[in-house]
Amino acid sequence: MFSAIVIDKSDDGQTVTMQQLDESALPEGDVTIDVAFSTLNFKDGLAITGASPVVRKFPMVPGIDLVGTVTESSHADWKAGDTVVLNGWGVGETHWGGLAQKARLKGDWLVPLPSAFAPAQAMAIGTAGYTAALCVDALVDFGVTPEQGEVLVTGATGGVGSVAIALLKALGFTVVALTGKTSEEGYLKGLGADAVMDRAEMSEKGKPLQKERWAGVVDAAGSFTLANALAQTKYGGAVAACGLAQGADLPATVMPFILRGVSLLGIDSVMAPKTKRLKAWDRLARDLDPDKLEAIGTKIGLGEAIETAKKFMSGEVKGRYIVDVNA
Repeated sequence: MFSAIVIDKSDDGQTVTMQQLDESALPEGDVTIDVAFSTLNFKDGLAITGASPVVRKFPMVPGIDLVGTVTESSHADWKAGDTVVLNGWGVGETHWGGLAQKARLKGDWLVPLPSAFAPAQAMAIGTAGYTAALCVDALVDFGVTPEQGEVLVTGATGGVGSVAIALLKALGFTVVALTGKTSEEGYLKGLGADAVMDRAEMSEKGKPLQKERWAGVVDAAGSFTLANALAQTKYGGAVAACGLAQGADLPATVMPFILRGVSLLGIDSVMAPKTKRLKAWDRLARDLDPDKLEAIGTKIGLGEAIETAKKFMSGEVKGRYIVDVNA
């Protein structure tokens, strides 16, 4: 038997409970894992609270991240004793996820835990940090360099923003953090932000073209914030968009694209191919100071996950929530 958070649905609505399950209940897959840690992400908050129809199949164990040890495998890449990391692939939405003590998954979805990180540190990074690395990779591959000027990070106190700041600073960029929690200036500057802006400066409708400021942007907000970021990006600059914390809309014009040659780089972390995943984790292992993870991560037990998930919907989160599924 093992403990798991289970989301179910009936005519009366959605229920979320912690249950004891038999291993025979696990879904199909070619790798079985003893989970050590999972995380809580914004998407997990949506799933657990039912605020958005994230879950496509019931009953569902949420949790889009996990790290753990392989106990059984019929996949050529993995054997018992391997430590593996899972991010995305629809886990927690269409396939049982990481908020449980055991998981059964497809081996093609897994990557090895980098030797630079302990298991709990990998979950302090989680999908949010891995997404941040994908964004930084996209900007660097595009050709954005520190010499070109400031880089903006929106949603800066969130998981993506926190890791993006640390990675960009390690690469020598001048980083400006945009946040609704300006009281967290000390936290953000500790991660590497050179300056902090109130998100109110960019959260309302602005002009189609504004004063050029950003060489690049990592955006987790969407909506007016993304539209204003595009309008403020320098000629030939790029914006890596990976989230919708403010909204899924994009109330912008084509002006930044056709008059300044700005590029909008879409970042998908859920179905990203393994080559991009490995590259992102290599960057994290190389450029992310493990000591920064102490500031980013807050550890909770599995039994606290349901109540903590509600904080994502009320904007109370800072950094990353690491779930010790055995606590």
